[in-house]
Amino acid sequence: MKEKKSRSGAQKVLVIDDEADVAYSFQRVLAEEPVEVVGVTSGVEGLKQLRKQKVDIVLLDVRIGEEDGLEIFRQLRKEHPRQLVIVMTAHGTAQTAIEAMKLGAFDYILKPFDVPELLATLRRGLQTAASMQELVAGEGKKATAEIGAAPGLIGTSPAMQKIYKLVGQVARSDAAVLLLGESGTGKELVARAIYANSLRAARPYVAINCAAIPDTLLESELFGHERGAFTGALTQRIGKFERADGGTIFLDEIGDMPLGLQAKLLRVLQNGEFQRLGGDQTLRTQVRVIAATNKDLSAMVREKSFREDLYYRINVVQIQLPPLRERSADVLPLAEHFLLRSSKERVLIFSAATRKVMQAYGWPGNVRELENAVTRAVVCASSEAIEPGDLPPEVAGQIVPSALSRGGDWWEQIRGEAGVAGDLLAAGEKMLVERALGEADGNVKRAAEILGVTRAALRTRVTRYALSAND
Repeated sequence: MKEKKSRSGAQKVLVIDDEADVAYSFQRVLAEEPVEVVGVTSGVEGLKQLRKQKVDIVLLDVRIGEEDGLEIFRQLRKEHPRQLVIVMTAHGTAQTAIEAMKLGAFDYILKPFDVPELLATLRRGLQTAASMQELVAGEGKKATAEIGAAPGLIGTSPAMQKIYKLVGQVARSDAAVLLLGESGTGKELVARAIYANSLRAARPYVAINCAAIPDTLLESELFGHERGAFTGALTQRIGKFERADGGTIFLDEIGDMPLGLQAKLLRVLQNGEFQRLGGDQTLRTQVRVIAATNKDLSAMVREKSFREDLYYRINVVQIQLPPLRERSADVLPLAEHFLLRSSKERVLIFSAATRKVMQAYGWPGNVRELENAVTRAVVCASSEAIEPGDLPPEVAGQIVPSALSRGGDWWEQIRGEAGVAGDLLAAGEKMLVERALGEADGNVKRAAEILGVTRAALRTRVTRYALSAND
């Protein structure tokens, strides 16, 4: 094991990784920094090192040979509750990232390392250690709970890694969370992941869609009603807040809640008190609130259509979910997940052409649209391989039909262009893009409108086929 010679006043970094070269790589990366790097190749040896000497930062791999790095992390946290830890992994799953942050990791980084990002993270960590800020779990707050399920949270893109970190961080508290993002981005899945990994996981989880219930009935759904409170109220009804007492309530599409009801909701959030509709008894509830919306609440506050005081009450921690088009690397893993779930009685695969189509499409309906597209493809598939034609027309249509029919000899031109390679799909797509760009004088926006695709999707094809275009 190679170690850097000790420097006077140098901060110490302990690397726990079963590959000795990783510690050596850190020594090279940090060669110009006032840092001493020590490397060990087992979790047991790492714990021994921590018992013998003070370390500023521990860099811990989640897989250390046969050892579970997160189990080592739990033991480390018990023995050294203030130790600053950065978790490393080559497999960035939601469960790993969330639990690492739940256990109090300072950060979570992926292999292979992006050197500038790695240096920035280490410098932040070293500065934190030097200034004695407690960014890890304090004594008496030992995280021993096992990771809860995070169903549906799939993806290894940088955008999703940030979401996993935030979920792990906010799960440790009871702070209100506001989830923002376009429809179909998975806001409810994130809400459930926060709940499943929280201290309230054994208590009720109650969800309500504020946009799906008429305004006249929403108050009753939230707070309940007494018998005879209104026409049709034949029995007493227990509301969502009462049912969620001690647990978590998820208020989906909170931007659609009427102003009058917002005032009553604010009272519950401020002092935990409410009355059933038609009743005079003041009831109390203690819940954690997670809210979500696809609307711009800050703009609604300016327009006086959403209460400012309520906005700040629910917006303690904000998590912005990225649209699927901004994490295209996650499209195929998500599609494979939905395929496995939808084709339980058949063994199906996506053809190479279908994978290209799905990767290139803009998915304006986000993850929900992708799931529906895969479900339809499973139903329509006539063989073991799902072809582009099995996908919904708006997905598969990005490359073919309507525009192809405009030129009488296009079909033969495409066949000739495809040549012996037989890549009819790529040949047709390239000629379509060339023709649209020609009609739009090279303007990407106008060409995208002609083809009925997003500008981002068209730019991908322009780059792929080395075509000339301008914005």
